[in-house]
Amino acid sequence: MRLSSSQENAVLASPVVLFLLALLGFPVVLSVVYGFSEANFQALMSPTFVGLENFHLVLNDIGFWNAAWFSLRFAVITAFLECALGLFLAVYLAPLIRNHGWMVAVLIIPMIVAPAMMGLMYRLVLHEFAGPIPFYFYQWFGWSPSFLSAKTVFQTIIVVETLQWTPFAFLLFMAAYQAIPQEIREAASVDGTRPWRMFWKIELPQMLPTLFVAGFIRFIDGFRVFDNIYTLVGAGPGGSTTSMSIYIYETFLRRGEIGKAMAAAILLFLVAFLVLALGQYLMRRSQ
Repeated sequence: MRLSSSQENAVLASPVVLFLLALLGFPVVLSVVYGFSEANFQALMSPTFVGLENFHLVLNDIGFWNAAWFSLRFAVITAFLECALGLFLAVYLAPLIRNHGWMVAVLIIPMIVAPAMMGLMYRLVLHEFAGPIPFYFYQWFGWSPSFLSAKTVFQTIIVVETLQWTPFAFLLFMAAYQAIPQEIREAASVDGTRPWRMFWKIELPQMLPTLFVAGFIRFIDGFRVFDNIYTLVGAGPGGSTTSMSIYIYETFLRRGEIGKAMAAAILLFLVAFLVLALGQYLMRRSQ
């Protein structure tokens, strides 16, 4: 019997679907089970069902809300800075990149480095006593700033994250800027349109979908940030840099509260899912 095209597609895709279900389905189900159970490393194989108790503990934990507020601020600020700088570089450097394509490889070097390695690198460079930057600040200006203190650590990690991931936004905006038909620019130039007005009225509207996608991706990535912050300052002075991912990690491994950590992870997943659904809805509306 001959199969239809949809049936053939289903048969061909079934091995991949089964593999993903086996690879991802079991951890997800296990996380949900532990999220509704009292579990620790001593009783990992025999969790006790407690209903919504873990979610109640998480929602009444001030540390959870501090981590959520930190992640939200961090994600919004870094997404805005990365998109603004990436857009500026894509437009300002467009003539140079058109003639010297090798510059792209140089500009994306920070994005290639693993975030954990980037955090370790900045930890050495910014160390108050052994770091070269505080040393030269003292040599040249007579004062040695503490970049990783409680007062300045938030600004420091904002700069570190922005420097590493601005190249990602730059790549997207460069592709979108180069995809704008040259005929549109030529027609606007013939009409006497100034470059600044051409950017605001013609080029930027053409790039808005890419701008939305880049901002959305960087917001999600900033909200779930873990590795570079944890290797740079850990949870920070007084827990000032505890993101949602760090909160879940420390609740799980440091305190052994597996059920509470899984409940926080489920809440984080639900929030991310709602944000993703909202983003897709806004993208459809804009289109």
